Amino acid sequence: MPVKVILAFAAVYLIWGSTYLAAQFGLATIPPYLMGSMRFAIAGLILLAWSFFSKKPMPGKRAIIVNSVGGILMLVGGSGSVLWSQQYLGSGLAAILVASLPIWFVLLDRKQWPYYFGDKRVIMGVILGFIGILFLFGAGVRNGLQAEKGWMQVIGIGVILLGCIAWTIGSLYVKYKAVQVDVATSAGIQLFSAGLFSLFPSFLTGEWNGFEWSQVSTGGWLSLLYLTIPGSVIAFMSYIYLLSVRPAAQAGTYAYVNPVIAVLLGVIFAHETVSGWQVLGLITILLSVLMINWSNYKK
Repeated sequence: MPVKVILAFAAVYLIWGSTYLAAQFGLATIPPYLMGSMRFAIAGLILLAWSFFSKKPMPGKRAIIVNSVGGILMLVGGSGSVLWSQQYLGSGLAAILVASLPIWFVLLDRKQWPYYFGDKRVIMGVILGFIGILFLFGAGVRNGLQAEKGWMQVIGIGVILLGCIAWTIGSLYVKYKAVQVDVATSAGIQLFSAGLFSLFPSFLTGEWNGFEWSQVSTGGWLSLLYLTIPGSVIAFMSYIYLLSVRPAAQAGTYAYVNPVIAVLLGVIFAHETVSGWQVLGLITILLSVLMINWSNYKK
């Protein structure tokens, strides 16, 4: 496997796994869609500026439309749903729910069905990953649902699952429209479009009512900085690159590893507890990633 691909996988595995905890700290003083708007817009401007000063080819109208639609689906529909739900769910449980992504990729990516269903290891890996998700999901629900806000947590779980479908559709849309644009430019358009669009749900949900910039803590600003540079600029660009060189379900395997990172960081920094079922789920998920990517490892 090329070094560039390995580094891209490392970015989406490790950095995105840590963004759940960073978002949890940021949400203490910044509303979710406002946080997403700032995070995506700033990251998008950075990448577009990089493309401009690097004299990359200017994108055409079709490339702008395709990347804008894909970015809104993935980032507002997908990442935005996770941020909103983390008001009611812990970082570990949110990451566990997002781990269902590779399942949606296999089910919705019809063009890759011959590849997916032609390799028994991929099928077994997806099934094994789903079993691991059930271990974690069951343990997370038992430990996470609290009587005083149980209904909102149930709604949050549903919102994240819908967000996973939106992320999958957006990823496949960008992948198969195949516009010839530099990776940094493509990611920049997607991020900036999502940042602007995030203002709509921010206003619709009343996030600006009573909000004051002075109430944002130092931890909130540091969280936003981490989510913007490593989380959006580096990791998201790596993900867009992986979509162009690997099957979507393989690019989506980061959702198997992210819960491992998120749960471990939650234990270390947020004093969350880990049950035996959660440990079993984490091990099962790592084995599933190995099976899904086995053919690439052999090469």
